Amino acid sequence: MAGTRQRCALEANYQTGNAGTKENQDNWGGGEPLLPADGCRIARMTDVWRFYERFAGEFDRDRGKSLMELPYLDAVTSRLKPGAAILDLGCGTGEPIARHLVESGYDVTGVDAAPAMTAICRRRFPDSTWIEADMRALALDRRFAAIIAWDSFFHLDHDEQRAMFPIFQRHIAPGGLLLFTSGPGAGEAIGNLCGEDLFHASLDPDEYRSLLAQADFHVLLHKVEDPDCGGHTVWLAQVDG
Repeated sequence: MAGTRQRCALEANYQTGNAGTKENQDNWGGGEPLLPADGCRIARMTDVWRFYERFAGEFDRDRGKSLMELPYLDAVTSRLKPGAAILDLGCGTGEPIARHLVESGYDVTGVDAAPAMTAICRRRFPDSTWIEADMRALALDRRFAAIIAWDSFFHLDHDEQRAMFPIFQRHIAPGGLLLFTSGPGAGEAIGNLCGEDLFHASLDPDEYRSLLAQADFHVLLHKVEDPDCGGHTVWLAQVDG
């Protein structure tokens, strides 16, 4: 579907920082929710899962499968024991990240708020665990050797992102790793899913560092707008053992 491809292009603009250029600078301010041209409010995380629910098939078809994320996944798995437990937050349809982890022998638990997404995961990987849940209220009573929140955490608004770090802390095992993507700087930006506007936000890098430290993580890697990974800004942190 052409709209899904448009979505990916607009999210790339967010990831590469085009929303922070002069013509888009206002999109990076705080305060009231962003307004598209027609005056409708942009969907924040409260409704984001509904978009993915409606367009799960199109998203799955058009989601890139080249695994450009592999160097960062390797940075995680190279520090894990074989078969370690990994939590994939915002797992989508399991392609390509969860597939890579499952096929590499890891014990993957995927969480997504969209039932259509987790249904696809269950069909593909029936031996793994797939949970329909909102990450903001996650309480699995289990700890993981690694948590991955790739292109999911950034759908939360600023306060919701801040509130996630205690949740990460409650679900990470001693010495565990956290991998997530953000924007290159503080602000908000608009992506597009099948022609419908979609909210993204990022905190300032210094605030991410502070929140990680408060949750007993130390930063191993922070790559801004990686040109070899679709312009993603990537964080890898490890909790104190």
